[in-house]
Amino acid sequence: QAAARHMKTTGGGAIVNITSISGARFTNPKQLAYCTSKAAANMLTQGVTTEILNADGSGPLDLGAQLGAATARGLAVNIGANIGFNSVWTAVVGAVDRRPTAAEVTRMRGLLSAGLAAGAWGVSAGLDYKPAYFAATEDVIKVIEAARDSRTYFANHDRVTPESGFSSLAGMAETIAIGARSGVTPLITHMKVQGHEQGRAGVITGQMHDAAGRGVDTAADVYPYLAGQTGLVAFTIPGWAQDGGREAMLKRFADPAQRARIVREAEAAMDARFGGPAGVYLPSQQRELTAVMAEMQAGAGEAVVRLLEQGSPGIIARFGIEADLVATLQHPTAAVACDCGAVAGAAAHPRYYGTFPRVLGRYVREQKALTWEDAVRKMTGLPAATIGMVDRGLLAAGMAADVVVFDPATVIDHATFAAPMLPSDGIRTVLVNGRVALRDGAPTGERAGRALRRLAHMPTRPMNGRESRSVVAGYTGRGVAAIVEVRQPTDALRAEGTFRLTRRSGNIDLQMSEFGQIQTAPRWSSFTGVARLRPSEPERAVVVIVDGEDVFVRAGDFSFSTARERGGTATTAGPALPTGPRRQPRRRQHVAMVAQAAGEIHAHAAGVAGQHDPQSESGIGMPCACGGVLLPGAGDIDESREAEPAPHTGQHRVHVFPAGVDQPPAEDRAGDDAVLEQ
Repeated sequence: QAAARHMKTTGGGAIVNITSISGARFTNPKQLAYCTSKAAANMLTQGVTTEILNADGSGPLDLGAQLGAATARGLAVNIGANIGFNSVWTAVVGAVDRRPTAAEVTRMRGLLSAGLAAGAWGVSAGLDYKPAYFAATEDVIKVIEAARDSRTYFANHDRVTPESGFSSLAGMAETIAIGARSGVTPLITHMKVQGHEQGRAGVITGQMHDAAGRGVDTAADVYPYLAGQTGLVAFTIPGWAQDGGREAMLKRFADPAQRARIVREAEAAMDARFGGPAGVYLPSQQRELTAVMAEMQAGAGEAVVRLLEQGSPGIIARFGIEADLVATLQHPTAAVACDCGAVAGAAAHPRYYGTFPRVLGRYVREQKALTWEDAVRKMTGLPAATIGMVDRGLLAAGMAADVVVFDPATVIDHATFAAPMLPSDGIRTVLVNGRVALRDGAPTGERAGRALRRLAHMPTRPMNGRESRSVVAGYTGRGVAAIVEVRQPTDALRAEGTFRLTRRSGNIDLQMSEFGQIQTAPRWSSFTGVARLRPSEPERAVVVIVDGEDVFVRAGDFSFSTARERGGTATTAGPALPTGPRRQPRRRQHVAMVAQAAGEIHAHAAGVAGQHDPQSESGIGMPCACGGVLLPGAGDIDESREAEPAPHTGQHRVHVFPAGVDQPPAEDRAGDDAVLEQ
């Protein structure tokens, strides 16, 4: 967003970082090879650097094996994975329409939790696809609730049923309700208003707004096309006829009475969802369904049944109108995503080659439905925050070097439904993890992609805007000290302040020299930057996360977590939220750290930082006779208060005591001392 707003250009190319919720449905390990080398050309030429696999509830249950197999082959782009609800449901309940037992619900919760523990970024579902279609809303909630503590998302392809009058609006409302009641963020994936409800996008965007007002942040993703791709069977054949799987369905086709009912209900579904058979195209035959009907001399429903008796063809299904698409694109929490993935062979839908350039060229430059800034945000920082990523999605110091250079004057898609594999123009250069994957619009063959896994302290969250924000936290333990006092003023492109971590073991003295941006959520914050692990070493990228009272640090192969430390004292300034205007006298909680290098103690409170003799006693809040200050614990201190110097004892110690206590007794200090040796 910052890059688009301030348009850093190189020969007319704006630099952005595109993280795509691509929606790839890789279930066969061989298909993962499509992400390798030049096979990911369709994604790289769109500017995509990261794909999230297993959309619509699909994918294997063993995510470790899935990601491991992909990494072993080498990746042209980064990949992550969802854990699929449909896969979990099918593994436990099967292909039949029935309610699960309590034991089966418990087992499904366990499989879901195992997937999240293995690094899944979220839970995906396709409740419109059988057999997950058979899951009652209450049963879905019971299973998804297992993800509540993970602070993740529930991305669902909404369920459109005859009982709802084939209402896509009702299906999206169900997604919001499941997320809200399960305690996870609802994400309406490939958001669209279908068929007979066209023109009513304002209804669902209004429901999203109302949910946000109740404290339920609702996310979405959308692709810029008026037709989707799926299997012919999926949305035409009624659920009861698919109960038990394909073989059971074919037996029902063979029964004249059931066949007649299926034909009628299939036609009703096509009329409501696609505007009738004229809304269905068969890419494998390169023919409209209406042409097949004429050849067979059969009605729409009968033609569908006959085609399914012969195989399982895919379809392009036309569902929407331009006004609804623009309205969903413009919604502030709707990210751009292609619902596609890297392909080595044929692609039947133009979204595989054109999604992101189409948004930039058609809906930004030509139609001006979006600004450059907002379109870039919807392709970068917004999906990264929705997914839960902390080191991608922004151009900032310490972020992963996933960078795209495009030409705003020429970027455009060329792929169509008639010619879906035509590459786009205008994407000039793509870097994946700092290595050039696309140069002058052509893949280089680099395999710099990585398998990205979510950790417990990476929550789904709304993307920050331009408001001011800050984070104050710290930790002191035996031989370890950390201080976080970082702020980002309104409209600032980068944060400023102090972050320093010292640890006697390993001679760690990490002090941030350049900051990226602060990202925040309730009781959580993160920022990146550049620092040296030790004074003599080269600079490296650093990611810092403050999650409640815990501080996590990652700098290359070095990692640190206060949660792994024992016996220390953590202090935080409460929820890391956008800050408002300062009040005088300013009151805030304070933290301090002690640097082990050169006997220097950096004290941050009331603007005090002192240089100390190795034999000095020092802290924050109350001046010490040695020129330092005494160190308070978590609590408020009126910074306008003046204090008399405390006596100097000649010991190199840091005393941690409750704020407001003028001079702690010696017996109280003894238990809280952190003795720091040079």
